Amino acid sequence: MTTSVDSGKHYHRQCTGPALETVNAHQDPAAEITLFGSCFCPFVQRAWVTFEHLDMPYKYGKHVACGFAVEVDPYQKPKELIEVSPKGLVPGLRLNKYDPPRAVNESTVIMEYVEELAANKNQRSLLPPRSNPYARALVRLQSDHVNRYLIPAFYRYIQAQEEAAQIEGGKEFIGAIEGLVSLFERAVKEGELSAVGLWRSDGELGWADVSAGPWLFRASNVLKHYRGFVLPPGEKVAAWLHRLYEHPAFARTCSTEDLYLDSYERYAHNRPNTSQVANAINSGRGLP
Repeated sequence: MTTSVDSGKHYHRQCTGPALETVNAHQDPAAEITLFGSCFCPFVQRAWVTFEHLDMPYKYGKHVACGFAVEVDPYQKPKELIEVSPKGLVPGLRLNKYDPPRAVNESTVIMEYVEELAANKNQRSLLPPRSNPYARALVRLQSDHVNRYLIPAFYRYIQAQEEAAQIEGGKEFIGAIEGLVSLFERAVKEGELSAVGLWRSDGELGWADVSAGPWLFRASNVLKHYRGFVLPPGEKVAAWLHRLYEHPAFARTCSTEDLYLDSYERYAHNRPNTSQVANAINSGRGLP
């Protein structure tokens, strides 16, 4: 149950900690791809982790505001963001090698696009090999579960204000995590170990890890702080998440805890017009 007082803190406009170091390391003006993102957004993070893990070159987009370079603010919707994402949502990609530049938006579409680019360069992959279409189908079932159940449950939980709604939200979110774990265990039982990513102690970062990771990471700080969230019991889930959070590609895109606590206070108190995502949850619509 929420016990904190809404102090009026606002979302941050620039990464901190390891994430800021990563942003600063990707400022090559000659890069063929520019990633437009914002520091607190989990949809951005899963696209960003994909770039980092697949070792695909990119520039992290900045623009000038208040006299200094900051990340794109999706609430101000600068012109360069609208040009790559018509709804003004992050993430978005500008493909600079085309004249005029082309664009790709929506986080899962960006993940797929970067995955295809990496495959063409014979680099690492987040997906099982193409020679195993069944394992790839299992991964897509996991991804569908994340998008359909886990992500909406996260927002319903953090935005719930009444104690009964918060309790129900916590149960729903835990159920969504357990559902994803069940899909991992199904793949293990069927011998499709390439479909479970870091769920295996000796596994490689996988598609479902990246798809779900940003929200699970925010559960470890934001939901813990504002809702007293505790993970489902069991060492396997805790060990899996530890491997995920410590994975270099994921860790490089994480800011310090204060950034998340400050930026999600508006969700925790369900302030009016917090975001298009928050509005969709409040109205019972699907995520934008």
